[in-house]
Amino acid sequence: MGHHRIHNFNAGPAALPESVLEEAQESLLNYKGSGMSITEISHRSKLFEDIINDAVARTKRLLKLDDRFTVLFIQGGASMQFCMIPMNFLDGNKSADYVDTGTWSSKAIKEAQILGKKITVVASSKDKNYSYIPKGISFSKDAAFVHITSNNTIKGTQWASFPDTKGVPIVSDMSSDIMSRPLDADRFALIYAGAQKNIGPAGVCMVIIREDMLKMVPDNLPAMLKYTTYAESNSLYNTPPCFGIYIIQLVLKWLEETIGGLEKMDAINRKKGETLYGYMDSSKFYKATAEPGSRSLMNVTFRLPSEELEKKFIDEAQKNGLGGLKGHRSVGGCRASIYNATGQEAVNALTGFMKEFEKKNG
Repeated sequence: MGHHRIHNFNAGPAALPESVLEEAQESLLNYKGSGMSITEISHRSKLFEDIINDAVARTKRLLKLDDRFTVLFIQGGASMQFCMIPMNFLDGNKSADYVDTGTWSSKAIKEAQILGKKITVVASSKDKNYSYIPKGISFSKDAAFVHITSNNTIKGTQWASFPDTKGVPIVSDMSSDIMSRPLDADRFALIYAGAQKNIGPAGVCMVIIREDMLKMVPDNLPAMLKYTTYAESNSLYNTPPCFGIYIIQLVLKWLEETIGGLEKMDAINRKKGETLYGYMDSSKFYKATAEPGSRSLMNVTFRLPSEELEKKFIDEAQKNGLGGLKGHRSVGGCRASIYNATGQEAVNALTGFMKEFEKKNG
């Protein structure tokens, strides 16, 4: 089976570690000798309780979160968080600051505006087609929170370090770079991440929330749109996406036990980025679209001299076992997503192919 697998550069749903898929495959018919599939066990069973509790414990260890933080699993993806965040934290007259660094930030802003909440867009990189992360932002002292998107999958930019908000709590969409590097958790009030890019399959969103934020949640919200509902029931208020949470648990175990933690993961990811960007910067044929200093280590966006060549590049790459290299439909071009599970070997294979392709077509 193994040798049929391609090098997967998809942006999400994205590559998962092969050892995780193999363990899940075994559990699909009979989970831990229960005589039932992992997809058949009750979410109220001890078996599942152990899975969700282990996923929470590993998340806390990996990100070095103290007892002020609660880890939740919510359906609806990061996109549902775009409305949940303002609904839960901008009650009454409260206002929040948003930084606009591309498509997903813009969607988060729009959802807050639809709800009629008070928000200020304090910085935007729209002026240069979102090719950089804004610097030297002045935040409102009395903002309930500052919202940022830590990594921008479509534009290929990433916050190399997080902004100084002068103590205003940071809320961050980390869908595409959670668990890719260590984190100074103290600066964050809420972190959310759709699983399907860096930590699991589609269908579940991880939300990490600080206790002071839970105290802000108003009573008059639908049960399924209140963070307190999930926090009070260990994410088991209704039937959660059990299989998705199980795969996340396996990925977190892989990060802790096989990789050896987030410092190690970060070093691996940096080397992958250096390989790919280093090669592109030395080439006249490929051009990285994000400005140095703002470049993402998760999503490497680039252009070739013409759209014809881009199409040919994507087609030939696919024939050579390199999949998912087409840019997002909204921007075109090419994109190599090199999340945690896409290793150095895949990056080496890609740069090898890029060199060959440049020789033939340059």
